[in-house]
Amino acid sequence: MHTLLLCLAGPLQSWGVQSRFSVRDTGLEPSKSGVVGLLCAALGRPRSAPIADLAALRLGVRADREGIMARDFHTAQQVLKAGGGIKNTEPSNRYYLADAAFLVGLAGDDLDLLRALHAALRDPVWPLYLGRKAFVPGEPLWLEDGLREDTKLCAALETYPWHPRPGQKPPDRLRLVLEDENGNEVRPDQPLSFAERTFAPRRVTTSFIDLSGFENLTGLETPGGEL
Repeated sequence: MHTLLLCLAGPLQSWGVQSRFSVRDTGLEPSKSGVVGLLCAALGRPRSAPIADLAALRLGVRADREGIMARDFHTAQQVLKAGGGIKNTEPSNRYYLADAAFLVGLAGDDLDLLRALHAALRDPVWPLYLGRKAFVPGEPLWLEDGLREDTKLCAALETYPWHPRPGQKPPDRLRLVLEDENGNEVRPDQPLSFAERTFAPRRVTTSFIDLSGFENLTGLETPGGEL
């Protein structure tokens, strides 16, 4: 098992999985469909391309900065109606995370695929964004040491250094969301096809990494779990 780590941090992010009509939601961390779409952009894969190899990777997310949930009242003009015609004004409520940062891990046995993804994140074919095209990353997604060979997903996320801002007070713990077939939470964001916009449910488990016992938070040394 090998793991690829990447950093998703920026002024604004939005990872909606169940948006309907005039309400556009966001999850509290990056969705799997959003991360796979980001990888497709880095590789230069169009919507019509197969994504089974990327969707098969196991996803884990560590919330290094939870961010603040915010809402934008948005209006659009000259919107096409589903039944035909044009609506003069369409209001909507759009939710997003402000000032959030996540360490994302993707795990699998195909080392060549992970190496290709690592290289693509450094030199992406198409622009990368954090859920919406207007939400550009505030930091590079590519991590020089992000490819962790022979390292399980949980261990990679638990041991990778947490990088605070200058003067930032460390939290007591970091939230960890791991894809887990036996997990008790269901997320409707397993991508099947971007061309047809079809998704399946997947299960996750949420736990926490306790930081209270660490003196040097720039190098976590928590032992990795079996996941």
